Amino acid sequence: MSSLLQDDYIPYPRIEDVLEKGGPYPQVILPQFGGYWIEDAEAPAGTPSSSESSFCEEEDGDEGMSPGGAHSYRLECNSTARAYRKHFLGKEHMNYYCTGSSIGNLIMSLKHEEAQGQEFLRIMLRSRTKTVHDRISLAGISQLPSVPQIAKLLCDDATGLRFSPVLYPRGSQLMVAYDEHEVNNTFKFGVIYQKFGQTSEEELFGNNEETPAFKEFLSILGDNIELQDFKGFRGGLDVSHGQTGSESVYTVFRHREIMFHVSTKLPFTEGDVQQLQRKRHIGNDIVAAVFQEESTPFVPDMIASNFLHAYVLVQVENPCTDQTTYKVRCTPFSGPEFREFLLTKLINAENACYKSDKFAKLEGRTRAALLDNLHDELHRQSQAVLGLGQMGEEDKLENGGHGGLLESFKFVQTVPGGAILIALVALAVYHLSVLL
Repeated sequence: MSSLLQDDYIPYPRIEDVLEKGGPYPQVILPQFGGYWIEDAEAPAGTPSSSESSFCEEEDGDEGMSPGGAHSYRLECNSTARAYRKHFLGKEHMNYYCTGSSIGNLIMSLKHEEAQGQEFLRIMLRSRTKTVHDRISLAGISQLPSVPQIAKLLCDDATGLRFSPVLYPRGSQLMVAYDEHEVNNTFKFGVIYQKFGQTSEEELFGNNEETPAFKEFLSILGDNIELQDFKGFRGGLDVSHGQTGSESVYTVFRHREIMFHVSTKLPFTEGDVQQLQRKRHIGNDIVAAVFQEESTPFVPDMIASNFLHAYVLVQVENPCTDQTTYKVRCTPFSGPEFREFLLTKLINAENACYKSDKFAKLEGRTRAALLDNLHDELHRQSQAVLGLGQMGEEDKLENGGHGGLLESFKFVQTVPGGAILIALVALAVYHLSVLL
């Protein structure tokens, strides 16, 4: 797998020069002027989480683990985003909001817990830059700390901490919707077929043939589905008018829906060298799998894209036989084990890409806007409960009115893929700015 990094400009040989020297060929060549890293070929086959990563293994049961088998491939996730639903929602707890501290608006959740004869306070403190989730022991403490004191424990540099209780009965639903705006249970990945010696995106996107080996690979990824009237996650493909082809590959993997943008299944336009119909989808994915039947080098900058940040290269050996194996870098896999490994690798690769500077800045702006809106909504509704504020007709939720961005966001979570609607809108705005 290769991934994009910034400020790495070490010159590397051109792919044409490597091909001229003859085989054996490296599976991946870094771009001539750098900008990517290649995953360590000697690293273990599993994908454990980094202790420094904001993404960590899922806590609930073995949802993050591949079932059975000798190998365990772990999915990475943001467990803090799920903490409110797991530890607070539906249980006795208290919520507070703080207006105008030195670090901006804050939202805090507190819950008293007892375990093995000891008392604890479980805390979630949401700021415009991050959410902190912690549990502190109350052993030896005769008087509970105040809410501002608790906030200072988690944000030592915060000043001007004056909290008010959230009195709005539906405040918990707004907070869980905010927390889980980072939770993504739908993914779209590109799948690109590369023939021997191909060195440009025009050649890659110009491939139309689906060889038996490629079809076998696609069948491992998921099911071949008809796009017309398809009801699952569609990954931006047209399911009404056939403008993005008639079929695609789709699967559900550990409660996550995955739609694959297969280059050979997207529309081919005669006379269009760039094949923009294909690039429009794959070029807007974050991760793509590149399939090879023969040993041939791949360079990440073959495809010009502002979004593609990671590639997983898959090379088949002994295709369409009982001894079919797949090489991802230098590790051979076969059968169900390969599917578990590859889909886990693709999902974890996308989660890792979200931490790149480009996506992190985008997420930061989205998070700050959502938190400020959550704060304003909780304050307005709490004041209304006390009869201290006049609410317009548009804010009367109980009468079926519109309750602001967060209430609308809570609603769209019931729609497939809605949990990342806000992030996708932000990405679309960013992408338009890049194109313009």
